[in-house]
Amino acid sequence: MDFLSLLRRKQARGRLRADEIAWLVDSYVKGEIPDYQMAAWLMAVYLRGLDKSETVALTRAIISSGLVLDLNDIPGPKIDKHSTGGVGDKVSLVLAPLAAACGVVVPMISGRSLGHTGGTLDKLESIPGFRTNLTVAEFRAALEKNGVALAGQTDELCPADRKLYALRDVTGTVDSIPLIAASIISKKLAEGIDGLVLDVKTGRGAFMPARRQARKLARLMIEIGSALGCRVRALLTSMSQPLGRSVGNALEVREAIATLRGDGPEDLLEVTLALGSEMLLLAGLAQKPQQARRLLLRALHQGRALEKFRAVIATQGGDPAVVDNPDLLPSARYQQSVYATGSGYVKSIDALEVGLLGLEIGLGRKKLDDVIDPGAGFIFLKKVGEPVKKGETVAVVHASSLQLAEKIGAALAQCFTYSDRKVEPEELVLERLGDVEERRKVRKAARLRQRYSASSASGFKVQNRQPA
Repeated sequence: MDFLSLLRRKQARGRLRADEIAWLVDSYVKGEIPDYQMAAWLMAVYLRGLDKSETVALTRAIISSGLVLDLNDIPGPKIDKHSTGGVGDKVSLVLAPLAAACGVVVPMISGRSLGHTGGTLDKLESIPGFRTNLTVAEFRAALEKNGVALAGQTDELCPADRKLYALRDVTGTVDSIPLIAASIISKKLAEGIDGLVLDVKTGRGAFMPARRQARKLARLMIEIGSALGCRVRALLTSMSQPLGRSVGNALEVREAIATLRGDGPEDLLEVTLALGSEMLLLAGLAQKPQQARRLLLRALHQGRALEKFRAVIATQGGDPAVVDNPDLLPSARYQQSVYATGSGYVKSIDALEVGLLGLEIGLGRKKLDDVIDPGAGFIFLKKVGEPVKKGETVAVVHASSLQLAEKIGAALAQCFTYSDRKVEPEELVLERLGDVEERRKVRKAARLRQRYSASSASGFKVQNRQPA
């Protein structure tokens, strides 16, 4: 095949065959196509797009570039969850052990901080000794022992994705919906899972601020998963303000432990339960959302989820004593109070600006070699809709120096707006998008209702005959 002919066809809005896309990906991984040529192709995709069949082919090619885990010898349904990222999003730290405590096998391969959003791996690594760089053998052993493992992507899984993402990052092609969808689904399906639940964030602090674009991404990922034999469901959730009351690696681990103890913030628990219910439904461990929610709450209140998290920490080299004594986690040397500049009610908190300030204080990376400050972060004492008086403390900055704490504290105060009237926060779960199989059942039921309504109006009765 000829690279330039494929590039020109895509630049002209033409469609590539599955075998052509497979050749592109394979040749790039082997080094036969150089970075500068693949960068041109990525830009053509960014500008011209990929249709669904092309995106499925790209996803399949990325999966085929490396090892696909075979977890069939580990009993139980294998269901994972993926979030598109948000500010204060520590759901995975609570959800993974909680779902595992209910009987789901959770092979969760996570990522690091990206842009203004935090990374699950960085949060876990704030636990003294915790290892996320597991080998495939260690990952499988952890799954067999605990029913859950949280680790980073290994060299064997989807090597094409690592190369392509690094190139996308430096060519301004990261926020292409087909490329995002292929990257996410390929890594998840390489885990050998039976089902996947997506948390697609939308709002000011999300990578997809526009709800229409977030919905488009969610639907595409559901379609790709279905085409490749995996059931995928998605929730669109709000990222209009930080999730929970903590933003920062060790601070978010503290909040996750509190939530597993039954003492966490309501919004974090609500999103966790909504996603966990979908996981249990996909796993066949519950038949209805209400039943799934009861099972999750029972595991939480009985302490089984907390003990599962303790086991995960111990198995992956961390100090399980942090579960009983979170003061063993890293902490910042300086704290700076942030005071309200108005009275009444908190109207909004700019989640995007909070995330960007987090970068300044060391929560993430502007460059690959930047060092994370595990103890830095923010504690929000006031959230949207809560009453406040001018001069009252609304947040606390945790930082490595007094100068940095004061500087970031002054900027954080500007992230709050106030209203004389009580403001209701946005709903947390905005939409639920079912998998393809579920949508077929819904459409069939709707057609039957329509037929019944039409026949009733004409005086006839429809009988649903079952084959003999």
